[in-house]
Amino acid sequence: MKFLITLSATFAAGIAFAAPRLSSEERFKQRLARRASGTHDITPTQPTANDVNGPDGGAADSSNNWAGFVIKSVPDGTQFTTVSATLQVPLLTNANNSNKYSGSMWVGIDGDTCQSAILQTGIDYTEQGESVSYNAWYEFYPDYAHDIRGISLSAGDIVNLTVVASSATSGTTYITNESTGQSASTSITSSSSLCQENAEWILEDYTKDDELVPFAYFTNVTFPEAEACTSGGNSYGPSAGEEIDIFQKGEQWTTAKVSGNSITISCYV
Repeated sequence: MKFLITLSATFAAGIAFAAPRLSSEERFKQRLARRASGTHDITPTQPTANDVNGPDGGAADSSNNWAGFVIKSVPDGTQFTTVSATLQVPLLTNANNSNKYSGSMWVGIDGDTCQSAILQTGIDYTEQGESVSYNAWYEFYPDYAHDIRGISLSAGDIVNLTVVASSATSGTTYITNESTGQSASTSITSSSSLCQENAEWILEDYTKDDELVPFAYFTNVTFPEAEACTSGGNSYGPSAGEEIDIFQKGEQWTTAKVSGNSITISCYV
């Protein structure tokens, strides 16, 4: 399969880590608490009057912080072992505002219908005035998320993200900035078990200190070559999943569309 060839050819081991990013653990716990209370902060809400048409013409799910696509159960009845995508680092459009705006793009296994663990890797971005910063990270909850050093990111860079679950409690994350040639891999374990039933490609307005961070506006963002592979030897694209769009303050903020294995997310705000 193509993604396995890419991993063996381009990813390199050995990276340095920053201190744990506490906000990631906080926002994951807050997601779980909101899900249990029925407010669906991370889990897509049930179809409502705000929902829009999904890729099959049916209703798309709405969320106050997720946009993208989620496969909620494994089509061949086995387990997801790998989720990957290529993304383009977004150009942010808040430059004339002195406030701070943030967001995140990532791929992951579990974290939707499976609440026990999530294996994910992605990039965060923050803009304040004319200052823009990007950083790469990985997480295997209940451990904190960790920043990945040695990966520089700029708007327009092409970045490949992959998570591989070798078992329910162990996995590897891979990131390559194809524009710079920088790459890193990290093998990690967790005290909680994955269900390996969800595959996700997500743009997130994440939570910190019980509040959604101000959402960073952007030009269209894309996840080309999005793919999820199973222990049954099959691969599936995002069209096998469900569309999720962000609604906040009674308004639709994003629209996610899929064409083949490519996801495009548009921002309205």
